[in-house]
Amino acid sequence: MGRPRLRVGAHGTFKTKKIADKSWEASTYVRDDDGHRRRVRRTATTKGAAEDKLQLELAERTRSGRELTESTLINEVAARWLRSFREMVDTGERAPNTLRVYECVLSAHVLPGLGALTAREATVTRLDAFIVTTRKKHGASVSKTARCVLNGIMGYAVRHGALKTNPVRDVSRVPAAPKRKPRALTEAERNEWLAAMERDEQAVDRDLPDLTRFLLATGVRIGEALAVSFMEVDFAESTVSIDYNLVRIKGRGLRRMRTKSRAGERTLKLPSWAMTMLGERYARLGEGPVFPSMRMLSWRDPSNTAADFREARDLAGFSWVTPHVFRKTVATILDEAGMSGREIANQMGHSKISMTQDVYMGREATTERHAEALEGLVRGP
Repeated sequence: MGRPRLRVGAHGTFKTKKIADKSWEASTYVRDDDGHRRRVRRTATTKGAAEDKLQLELAERTRSGRELTESTLINEVAARWLRSFREMVDTGERAPNTLRVYECVLSAHVLPGLGALTAREATVTRLDAFIVTTRKKHGASVSKTARCVLNGIMGYAVRHGALKTNPVRDVSRVPAAPKRKPRALTEAERNEWLAAMERDEQAVDRDLPDLTRFLLATGVRIGEALAVSFMEVDFAESTVSIDYNLVRIKGRGLRRMRTKSRAGERTLKLPSWAMTMLGERYARLGEGPVFPSMRMLSWRDPSNTAADFREARDLAGFSWVTPHVFRKTVATILDEAGMSGREIANQMGHSKISMTQDVYMGREATTERHAEALEGLVRGP
């Protein structure tokens, strides 16, 4: 009679052997979720340490393969959801910065507040109370992110059989804080800003005048501008292709990644003054990044560049200006030129026109055309 087959998730006896002067190997066979029997090995400097490492690996294997139930702790559901989210970041489906923010809120707020509950115990009432308390203690921004994280976790629980419905759907929405009216630079302010940058020797050394011109010529995000190389500039057609974004990923450094949406990948026509500026930079720098790090002539960190802008703006008396203001300025100028919302959204890299209109257009004034359109609506007295 043959040896009885291991049940799914179970493992056999441990075997250890010395494989070098200061190295031991512990191994066993385990039957994985697909029914196949595989050998698992772990090595360490001592026999006991090798067995401990093997035991930890088997525990993780069993935990990750186990089906979720109503009794599964939120801690475990969250760990598995976060692992799946990291995989989406690796494949480009989610942004690294989103992962960083979610990890921070998860560890600082969600798990301390709810991690010891089971999936069944994470009721609408408890989750709603948690969100309300988080908003009172930490503000609307943190509580909105916590709600997004919880929605992802509980949605994962539903997809893997622990719950039938996602309770976060019935948790009250976090009221949005009043948004500041988008502010764009006027023509006088643009001229004053550029003059101030040209007078500031440190700003010139940091390439802020030319970077400002590029942002005003394109309306791109600061990370997109710094990710442009001369390979993406077509001098014959006077265009630049926006295909990448520079992102700093924790533990991996600065990475040049594809834009996170199809709308973000776009080719923009440039004005002649911008092409002249790029031509001069190409003659000076040659191949590589259009706006490199001054010390290494490699990709430049967007966060450090934003800090350079903050320092320069304070000296120039423009305390309200950020790199995003140039983006809003471009959207406003295109709007005033009579371009459609769709055309402006294409320039900005937005898939939704509402995003462009609500967030990036810095004007509210009506024109005589509105009154003309309504002139014949009713008969006058």
